[in-house]
Amino acid sequence: MSQLTVATLNLRNRTDRWRERRRLVVGQLVDVAPDLISLQEISFPIGQGRWLRNQVNIRLSGSSRQPYRLVQKRRRHLVHGYLEGIAVLSKLPIAYHDTLSLGYGGRLALRVNVELSRRQRIDFVAVHLHHVSFERQAREEQVLKLRGWLQKQPRVPWQIVAGDFNETPDGAAIQAMKQSFRSAYASVHGHEPIATFPTALGSQTSGWSGCLDYIFLASTVGEVKSASLFCDRPAEDDASLFPSDHVGLLAVIATDERVEPD
Repeated sequence: MSQLTVATLNLRNRTDRWRERRRLVVGQLVDVAPDLISLQEISFPIGQGRWLRNQVNIRLSGSSRQPYRLVQKRRRHLVHGYLEGIAVLSKLPIAYHDTLSLGYGGRLALRVNVELSRRQRIDFVAVHLHHVSFERQAREEQVLKLRGWLQKQPRVPWQIVAGDFNETPDGAAIQAMKQSFRSAYASVHGHEPIATFPTALGSQTSGWSGCLDYIFLASTVGEVKSASLFCDRPAEDDASLFPSDHVGLLAVIATDERVEPD
């Protein structure tokens, strides 16, 4: 495998016309078929994660069983845990997975350790941080806890963290991530996306928009060959119907040139 494609998308659970927009999510995922996908706001009551995996698999292979495997975890909260969680879809063999509690309504980080080759594994981590806009200290606390977890020994050199950080690039949480990780999008473009939220789907009325979604790479991860938005196209017959209220991020990473740890 000479390159690895990773992606992140906040699904917006079952809210905002899910039955209409779900065909857009499936179609635009199939178009790029990343090796690893971080998904946030998975709706558990409707089996959204399993449905999405099955539909994408059928479109790609004719079977609901391949190429993607699904790992999903509910939030650790009496109410929110019933309603939603986070997930990873992986084409690569999964060695193990575990979670870290991040508090603030039962939020989690989900780590899925996958086999890139017989000699190399990757920690792919899905996150969805605290959402209250002015509570920036909470997100910084979550990031510091996440970094400590990922730095514990034995540490996997290749680590990728992807998800909805609910924080703009100037926020303390993002600056804390960048002390140990680099942004895939900024590595290519020199800056973060102008905005990943909201799309025309959302019920947002304040007029605010900004970048909330990121793919972060450990320093040992290979060169980012490309980084772009995805799941960003509206329906052909309805300009207000998007896959979600967030757009996704997609990054292609070289794997044939390995960077040794410092």
